[in-house]
Amino acid sequence: MRVDQLPLSRSIPSSQQRRAEAEQPLVIIVDDDASVREALSELILSAGFLPVCFTSTRELLDADVLESPGCLILDVRMPGTSGLDLQHHLAKNGNPKPIIFLTGHGDIPMTVQAMKAGAVDFLTKPVRDQTLLDAVIAGIAVDAKRRADAVIIKRNIERVETLTPREREVLREVARGRLNKQVAFDLGISEVTVKLHRGNVMRKMEAASIGELIRAWETLPAPMREV
Repeated sequence: MRVDQLPLSRSIPSSQQRRAEAEQPLVIIVDDDASVREALSELILSAGFLPVCFTSTRELLDADVLESPGCLILDVRMPGTSGLDLQHHLAKNGNPKPIIFLTGHGDIPMTVQAMKAGAVDFLTKPVRDQTLLDAVIAGIAVDAKRRADAVIIKRNIERVETLTPREREVLREVARGRLNKQVAFDLGISEVTVKLHRGNVMRKMEAASIGELIRAWETLPAPMREV
């Protein structure tokens, strides 16, 4: 596998440095033209981001970088799997990596297809440096938000899993906007019991208010909300 990447350090990194590097956004460049890869790498480095380059989508898929924070800059037409094919592959496998398409062979249908599938931008070579950097910044921001949201979702799922079946029922009814007496009637329990369960739910979900509890509920995957 051929990967073009500038070394970050000649010394052995400390655990703190390795952790910082792991969290640093990575701009993954996939283009079969060596001159393009070199130019893009220099531009990305000049903006303070870390580039890593691949000559094909196959090389990229064989590497262990797609789970890193950051975004992709993809050429559309390359030998083997195209950039659009890679976009479809990542979406199918649950990796909505922000993608910036950069091509010298774009057309309107291709652009529409890429943007509908969630591309950050579709740029035609040659492209202004600032235009590309703006797209990269937008892509990194999209990825950062997605990762932050994923942390919140994971945390809320873990908290819901600490609830008893009855507490989950109460949570669902409260999230629907039902009053205590309505929940009591629907579940065939006393209003006092509903209040007790709701208090336990608030405590276990670490929610300071009903509004916060409802927002946490809305982050849960649909199957969990339907049970």
